[in-house]
Amino acid sequence: MPLTIPRVHHRHVDVGGVRVFYREAGPADAPTVLLLHGFPSASHQFRRLIDALGTRYHLVAPDYPGFGHTEVPADFGYSFDALADVVEGFVVALGLERFVMYVFDFGGPVGFRLAQRRPQRIAGLVIQNANAYAEGLSAAARDTIAERPGVPGAAERVQELFRLSVTRGQYEGGSSDASLVAPDGWTLDQHFLDLPGRAAAQTALALDYHSNVERYPAWQQWLREHRPPALVVWGRNDPFFTEPGAHAYLRDLPDAELHVFDTGHFALEENLPEIAPLIAAFVDRTAADPALDHSGTPSGPASSPRANALANS
Repeated sequence: MPLTIPRVHHRHVDVGGVRVFYREAGPADAPTVLLLHGFPSASHQFRRLIDALGTRYHLVAPDYPGFGHTEVPADFGYSFDALADVVEGFVVALGLERFVMYVFDFGGPVGFRLAQRRPQRIAGLVIQNANAYAEGLSAAARDTIAERPGVPGAAERVQELFRLSVTRGQYEGGSSDASLVAPDGWTLDQHFLDLPGRAAAQTALALDYHSNVERYPAWQQWLREHRPPALVVWGRNDPFFTEPGAHAYLRDLPDAELHVFDTGHFALEENLPEIAPLIAAFVDRTAADPALDHSGTPSGPASSPRANALANS
């Protein structure tokens, strides 16, 4: 069998003054998978997944504002709505009409906002430790979410999450075999966290996280109404988003496929050999389903006026 390795392009696209960095691999006419990263990482967290699947599928992985290599204007206002605005504008700018969306951690709040605004574009969901249910929040997560702008000491408390020991712990914590977790991920994450202006950006997002929990009922309703095909994969030892959050998706998506692994938050680090084939099989089934339109149909103007302006600027 010939060895096939994808060519991975590293590009930028302007979205309303935000210079969005993204990785792209695979045939343009293959099923598209949009990879939405988590905190405190960026698109580099998907490098091995892209190598594994990038010859079979069209994979696109952007960095959000405040993460990775994406560059923003000095006056950019950080919130989860703003991140979703930029990702929505990015999707429009690249002409991604129909795709499976992989959401992890922060990718959940960003991706579910996008799904609400552009439901026709969502061919399916791969949900990996991206929480949308109250029972999936650990005590540590609830403590962080309770922080709000203006609360004395709130900014200082959430900034404890930006320390190297915490970044490393998000990767190695909960893993069954830490030798399978490459140090490159948390080292690169910390490099980006320590760049000028990034602490302020991440503080603003941490203090806005409560807005995501407030939207959980709306996202659950969207899932019930649209019933997208879904693959849920979860690291059961995640210190923030606990295993009950994975099983909760089955209430609203009873046909979803669920796999729980004995690992932590960054499940791909340790269980890529098991998870990548699951994703491939899921994308193949989704692409082959005659009840789903995978050719891509225009979904009309963005429901977010700001995202519409970003996409058309």
